[in-house]
Amino acid sequence: MKSGDPLKNMAHKKIHIIGSVGSGKTTLARKLSSELNIPHYELDNVMWKRRSSGDIKRTEWEREAHLKSIVQTDYWIIEGVHSEDWISSSFHHADLIIFLDTKYPIRTYRLIKRFLKQKLGLEKSNYKPSWRIFFNMFKWNRDFDNVEKVNFFNDYGMYKDKIKIIKSKYGEYL
Repeated sequence: MKSGDPLKNMAHKKIHIIGSVGSGKTTLARKLSSELNIPHYELDNVMWKRRSSGDIKRTEWEREAHLKSIVQTDYWIIEGVHSEDWISSSFHHADLIIFLDTKYPIRTYRLIKRFLKQKLGLEKSNYKPSWRIFFNMFKWNRDFDNVEKVNFFNDYGMYKDKIKIIKSKYGEYL
């Protein structure tokens, strides 16, 4: 990370990163995981059982039990776009919640770049990149600012003392 980085020398042991698709959540989680020697978990992999034959959605009980097993450990970085009720325990237990507020055009560019790299086999993905998923990501990206972002701050504003909002300029670090 660059000098003057707002996240450098953090003493946090439990970090939750949230943002839209293409905001840089996974990239930031991997960097912090490496620098802080803390395991990171993608919420999509909590939601889905990854199988070579195809993903299987976990039941509500399985999903919540899996997340609980992560949240009860001493150190973790959890990242994902999700802010539904089943995620609330990770926000509650987090020492720091990082909200990546990356601008829409940057996220859109990243979605296109990611899709092309995945289709060409240059970047690994947890799912089979399809046109359906690609177009859904554009919908999710568009809806994030107007729906998900608003819902997050309405539902979890009580944690304002541990929420750090990082604007799109931070994308230069990712």
